[in-house]
Amino acid sequence: MQPISFKRHRFPREVICYAVWLYFRFTLSVRDVEELLAQRGIEVSREAVRCWVNKFGPLIAANLRRRRSGPTGRWHLDEMVVRIAGRRMYLWRAVDDEGEVLDVLVQKRRNKHAALKLLRRLLKNQGIHPETIATDKLASYGAAARELGLTNRHRPGGMRENNRAENAHLAIRRRERKQQKFKSQGSAQRFLSTHAPIYNTFNTQPHLISRPGLRTLRAQAHEAWALATAAA
Repeated sequence: MQPISFKRHRFPREVICYAVWLYFRFTLSVRDVEELLAQRGIEVSREAVRCWVNKFGPLIAANLRRRRSGPTGRWHLDEMVVRIAGRRMYLWRAVDDEGEVLDVLVQKRRNKHAALKLLRRLLKNQGIHPETIATDKLASYGAAARELGLTNRHRPGGMRENNRAENAHLAIRRRERKQQKFKSQGSAQRFLSTHAPIYNTFNTQPHLISRPGLRTLRAQAHEAWALATAAA
């Protein structure tokens, strides 16, 4: 866990981290965060909130990612179309069978090379070999799995078998609409890479657990956030 320096900022750490938390935790725009802070008597400009999000969001996300326990070995991969600056691109996403987001990758293609890039990142960053890899019937997955020697673990199927990854796209679709589409491939990748660890930390799935269990998980999530935002 790397402490974060908040030196030479006019506002205290608590205000900055609260603004970053609001932006990534909920489907809010920078203007919405500005309004919520103003309601609490904190006058801050939209540009300041945007700078905090861009500067501190990735640092906090990296700390959360380091602290997070490893994923399960059952992975689900899927890709969806996104429009960025009027161009058709593909958002490749990998989750495990518990809904944990493993990686998100914005690419221009939907071919074997793109699938290989995602799988190689997963194998390198997750540190484990998967038990199964569930995908849709896109041929690019099969070609990439053959090249990496993962054919025996690849489970191609329809939407029913891969609905875990399909459902994981919903949160990103909501953000895409709120932001009136992503402005560039780079900004989309930065936002999604930061959003994923924060989403994982606070995704308590309340519809699956009891109320006491929900309180426990929420407390653990906020404890993880406090540790990830500790000042240097």
